[in-house]
Amino acid sequence: MSGTMFEPFAGSLAVLLGRHHAPRVETLNDLDGFVCNVWRALAADPDAVAHWCDFPPNECQQHAVHTWLVGQRDEFTARLMGDPDYYDTKVAGRWLYGICCWIGSGWCSGNGAWKSVDGQLLHLGNAGQGVRRNLLHLGDAGRGVHRQRLHLGDAGRGQHGLHVWFQALASRLRHVRVCCGDWERIMGPSVTYKHGTTGVLLDPPYSLEEGRTPGLYAQDDLSVAHDVQEWCMNNGAHPLLRIALCGYGTVHDVLLEQGWTRASWTANGGFGNQRQAGDYANKYQERIWFSPACLSAQQPELFGNL
Repeated sequence: MSGTMFEPFAGSLAVLLGRHHAPRVETLNDLDGFVCNVWRALAADPDAVAHWCDFPPNECQQHAVHTWLVGQRDEFTARLMGDPDYYDTKVAGRWLYGICCWIGSGWCSGNGAWKSVDGQLLHLGNAGQGVRRNLLHLGDAGRGVHRQRLHLGDAGRGQHGLHVWFQALASRLRHVRVCCGDWERIMGPSVTYKHGTTGVLLDPPYSLEEGRTPGLYAQDDLSVAHDVQEWCMNNGAHPLLRIALCGYGTVHDVLLEQGWTRASWTANGGFGNQRQAGDYANKYQERIWFSPACLSAQQPELFGNL
């Protein structure tokens, strides 16, 4: 696709980073300020981000970083929303370090009973905002931020692999626009089809009807998936919009009545591999719904190698 690529729920950028080539215009957005800051900081100063996250797995460090990050979430996110050029490499590096050590959900959600008081992590009950205490992830031989990473040619190998890897990411993200805020405010024509043919990847927080894990997302809004589906119903027929909507099971099958198609895929890791009722049922429930203007599965330029 030579036109526009747009991800309102950016997350890990797995699709964007997996593309064979970059479209003419790329825009990312995420409500979570920490996620947006990582991509802005990596694009602007990858070596500084590497400096702040290059630390061995350490449970005390993990809790200290977690508490430090949650304590400044609101003010930090407001700065990201108010200044499109603002970023913080220290916050980005520490967030990456911590999430690579963390097990399961709840990283930087602010939902927990532990708070920092006079430099000590104390349990103050379940009222108000705090952090969870969680076990350190010690799988993969405790590699932390040095765990297996996406292969971008031969970059990321050798003694200074983390710096090389982050520099490769910076090069890829150089012209990508990164927004922070509610997804609906940047879904207008000026961001999408005014640039021509536009690929819109929608991967919203899954709703409870989809069997989601409660508290999975740091920014938790049960209505988002329903609002996204409504947007798709109202905009799916536009000939310049190639929309891919991610979800579970049959939750968005109402779109099939408007000429959308559905594809199944199998999750290779993460929550999709967690056992449900003695099996791995969740990993087989992943679906993607494609709007009528999307190319067929035999045409690889739909969303790269999605």
